[in-house]
Amino acid sequence: MNNVSRIKIVRIVALLFVVGLTIILYIYRENIRDLETLGYPGIFLVSLLTNATIILPVPGVLFVSAMGAILNPFWVAVAAGSGATLGEISGYLVGFSGQGVVERTKWHNRLEDWIRKYGPITILVLAFIPNPAFDIAGIIAGILKMPLWTFLLFCWIGKVLKMLLFAYGGFFLLDLFSF
Repeated sequence: MNNVSRIKIVRIVALLFVVGLTIILYIYRENIRDLETLGYPGIFLVSLLTNATIILPVPGVLFVSAMGAILNPFWVAVAAGSGATLGEISGYLVGFSGQGVVERTKWHNRLEDWIRKYGPITILVLAFIPNPAFDIAGIIAGILKMPLWTFLLFCWIGKVLKMLLFAYGGFFLLDLFSF
């Protein structure tokens, strides 16, 4: 088997894995919340799983706000941001595996231009802003073959900063309504 065939097989397997994982997580989305009883490791796992889906939304930031009200918000954010970052590998793998997955629209082309021009900073900003477009950014980063470590580092910074806002938001809301 030559190297080109091997790469095609790896790309197909990666795509099938991500699609299968997305379907499973969507079907069992209600059971994911049961992981909260595990504390910080549970927060990590919930964030990993809710961010591993492609396009299908599974809410995770509300969970982070709730856990920030109960546990130390800083460590909640670190656990959630780290899990969310690793979960985003699924989008990157989709991009790596097949370039024809995302419809090329004007918006897609603009996002691709930003990633080409600003690279990691685009990933950081999009990871920080709560938006469903980050899956597309991860796919584009995979298509453009951005180094995985670069994608993960800047994604992690953006996700942890975003989770800090949600975790401390939950903490201060609880504090505000405590009598």
